[in-house]
Amino acid sequence: MAPLLWTSLLAAFAAFSHAIPYEEYILAPSKRDLHPVSVYKVNGTVKGAESLTGDGLGSAIFTDDSSAITFDYGKNIGGVVSLTIGQVDADQYIGVTFSESSLWISGKSSDATADSGVDEILWFQPTGPGTYTAPRIKDRGAFKYLSLVKNTTGTLEVTQVTTHFTALPHYEDDKMRDYTGYFHCDDELVNRIWYAGAYTNQLCTIDPNHGDAIIFLDIVNGSMPGDEVGTLDWYNSYKITNGSSCLIDGAKRDRLVWAGDFAIAVPGLVVSTNDLISVQNSLVSLFDFQDKETGQLPYAGTPFRKTLSLTYHMYTLIGISNLYLYSDDLDFLKTVWDDVKLGMTFALGYIDETGLMDATAAPDDWLRFGMGGHNIEANAILYYTLDQVIILAEALGENDLVDNYTKTAETIKTKANELLWDSEAGLYRDNETTSLHPQDGNAWAVVANLTLNTTQNEAISEALSKRWGPYGAPAIEAADAVSPFISGFELQAHIKAGNASRALDLVRLMWGFMLDDPRMTKSTFVEGYAFSGEIKYAPYKNDPRISHAHGWATGPTSTLTFLIAGIQLEEAGGKKWLIKPSLGDLMTAEAGFKTSLGDFSVSNKKDESGGFEMEFETPEGTEGGLSVEYPDGGGTLMVQSMTTGETKMIEITVDQEADRIEVDGLAGGKWTVQFTPNCDP
Repeated sequence: MAPLLWTSLLAAFAAFSHAIPYEEYILAPSKRDLHPVSVYKVNGTVKGAESLTGDGLGSAIFTDDSSAITFDYGKNIGGVVSLTIGQVDADQYIGVTFSESSLWISGKSSDATADSGVDEILWFQPTGPGTYTAPRIKDRGAFKYLSLVKNTTGTLEVTQVTTHFTALPHYEDDKMRDYTGYFHCDDELVNRIWYAGAYTNQLCTIDPNHGDAIIFLDIVNGSMPGDEVGTLDWYNSYKITNGSSCLIDGAKRDRLVWAGDFAIAVPGLVVSTNDLISVQNSLVSLFDFQDKETGQLPYAGTPFRKTLSLTYHMYTLIGISNLYLYSDDLDFLKTVWDDVKLGMTFALGYIDETGLMDATAAPDDWLRFGMGGHNIEANAILYYTLDQVIILAEALGENDLVDNYTKTAETIKTKANELLWDSEAGLYRDNETTSLHPQDGNAWAVVANLTLNTTQNEAISEALSKRWGPYGAPAIEAADAVSPFISGFELQAHIKAGNASRALDLVRLMWGFMLDDPRMTKSTFVEGYAFSGEIKYAPYKNDPRISHAHGWATGPTSTLTFLIAGIQLEEAGGKKWLIKPSLGDLMTAEAGFKTSLGDFSVSNKKDESGGFEMEFETPEGTEGGLSVEYPDGGGTLMVQSMTTGETKMIEITVDQEADRIEVDGLAGGKWTVQFTPNCDP
């Protein structure tokens, strides 16, 4: 081969290998300086409003004291705003307001970051031509709509509006779209939902020096610092973790570390960007504020007030387990292991003579109403936490701890089913004193494997689905609320109960609504809303406060990768794995992501005749298995290694009774799978 041709082929291969699959769905920007994409509306007298869309210079002339332009950025973004001013008369002011939802667009205020009221206007007083930039403490973490408002007579010209995107501070400016994971199927809505979840988590990844100071809780005392744009009632200038980046709950609000949110957000982040350093920084910050005498972990990170939440205490421990599973970083685990054990001892201290955790003394949770007695959600999470910490103890060789935790978990499972299972309803009661059958505890019972058999799983899946309304699944434990957080666990529960199509129906119903409703951002997912579809959230009295970019709402992103396309890690880093697709009503689904050990990928395709084929690849040096749904009718399943040539042939008979076909003992590498149904006689 000629050297020039060989060089060209190498270059082409390098370019191909760098290509990001399905990059067209990625919502993250390719640069940090962003500009409005359209004019949403104009009030009063403004000439040339449209000229300020795009990244070139324009000329919008404001000439009266009641003129305003509302711009649409096309998707939820966040950052620091700059205005470039042209001609300007003396003593002119121009203000900026922000809103994630079209419902709260206003020339008098921004949407809210506090429990009551709304946020003030960000005022600029330009003294001449030039660029005027808001101070960094006025970072607006998330907004889709930006309004320019003028309240003075005279002429003022704006030639450019720029937002410097401040999420993902540890990424190079042109690398924010460099995903390490992907997903694609034959349903475009589902594809868009996966990527909107990924982008929501990116928007919730911030510079830890600019967390929310939550001054409305009187945690930061003293007066606000003065600056050229005035005193405002939001203040994003509190250091919440160490490091250069961290993961928070909401981009606009609260901009704090909340471990509960991580149970949904972190797996979604792993399968899209694998940004584990941000997760680690956030989890370490929670252990920094652990009570080293009692073991109690904080409800939320600094500067939130000291509050005990048993569920969020356990979510922090689950977070460490997740971080170890996805990173395979045993050295880091060793640095926090003593604190993990201390935290586990604290949680187990709430188990009473029944063998179950009594949550009466610590009712704070995810904004549900009440958590008393032997609460099913708290006990399901405790059972799951024990299971996860057992894995950590095994990795560190603490066999006595494994035995103790295993016995405790067995008791919780037995007693929870004796005390709380309602066979008539096909659901668990919230606690022994109520007839409430909550969404959270029942979804968690299936996810945690607290149930005793598949019949219970199927009953829970069926009962929960019967509650759905036109906008999603109700969280009846939070009154008139739909919780994307808890519904993320419900998605997993339906699939674990063998109902993948039901889970996909809920993805389309709920997350499709959140993605495409005109009151939403069309790019990120909201923290909650009313069962009626109104943008209200029962735990809040202040509707503009609702966050429209909340990591806990991103459940489909990981669920679609792990449980629908079917790449599951069974040991840290994927040293052991399971390829277990459950396509439901999809005909195709493919996914891939990266761990410290290498790349994992799978591609599934069904045909109308009942046949299917798969390709999957896992890092060499790993091992795992294959689990496929039992096909209707007889046929032949062929599993072949493209790495070694090893072939396994499995004859499937019509009368075989099984839910799935299991193939164990597969080495890492590239495999193909094909099922050929028998021909009709």
